[in-house]
Amino acid sequence: MSNQKVSVLDIRQSKKDGRKLVMMTAYDYPFGLLADEAGVDIVLIGDSLGMVVMGLEGTVEVTMEHMIHHTRAVVRGCKNPLIIGDMPFMSYNISIQEAIRNAGRMMKEGGCDAIKLEGGVDFAPTVGAIVTAGIPVQGHIGLTPQTASALGGFKMQGRDAQAARQIIADARALEKAGVFSMILEAVPAPLGKLVADAVSVPVIGIGAGPDVDGQVLVTHDMIGLFDRFVPKFVKQYANIRPIILDALLAYKNEVLEVKFPAAEHSFKMPEEALKQLEKEID
Repeated sequence: MSNQKVSVLDIRQSKKDGRKLVMMTAYDYPFGLLADEAGVDIVLIGDSLGMVVMGLEGTVEVTMEHMIHHTRAVVRGCKNPLIIGDMPFMSYNISIQEAIRNAGRMMKEGGCDAIKLEGGVDFAPTVGAIVTAGIPVQGHIGLTPQTASALGGFKMQGRDAQAARQIIADARALEKAGVFSMILEAVPAPLGKLVADAVSVPVIGIGAGPDVDGQVLVTHDMIGLFDRFVPKFVKQYANIRPIILDALLAYKNEVLEVKFPAAEHSFKMPEEALKQLEKEID
């Protein structure tokens, strides 16, 4: 897209225009700046920050406070992409009223343009209520990480016809509820195409094949910064962790060998002032 702020309407229009959407995650100011400079369409502050930034085993422990804190940091550096704040586990599950309240907090305190939440048919009423409250919502179906344990772990979804039909039903329910787009995660590529064809809003895939309306990856996965595990659907466009580690080791060795700081990294003092100070100390 052009060097202008991307809107929800722009995202909707992209499907009509047949233009693929590019979406990535960011969790802090430096990556917000990079996403802005790269010119991606959408930046998601995902609850995946629990794993790739906070070192947690999953996303369940991530709180509203965590999400708001990281969203604010990204917003400071990211001006043109549409910015989406992820609703953490149990921030929208208890009641519709609480879901609206927390979605409002994400927008007001985090400063994002829209929110994302997981779930299909069962959460369509919640999505509809949030949209009615004036908050744009992106859906998330297929593999839903917050409830991965109930789905048998981080595994491909929609393996058989019955499961595939449910995912298509989830997509249609979210569309009817008013989402402006949805993420479809970890499903067979043919099902990705079927889901994208079944709804009029953009379907953004992560492990859903090439025939959806856009793609999203966790940035730390695609650049090799997080290596605890790499999902099958991730392509590493860079591997920066070894580069960073080499730099840290080189720094450590130069400090121990008194090679750093060198003269060019040190401040000088006027010779007369230094001599006078040395006399006073003696």
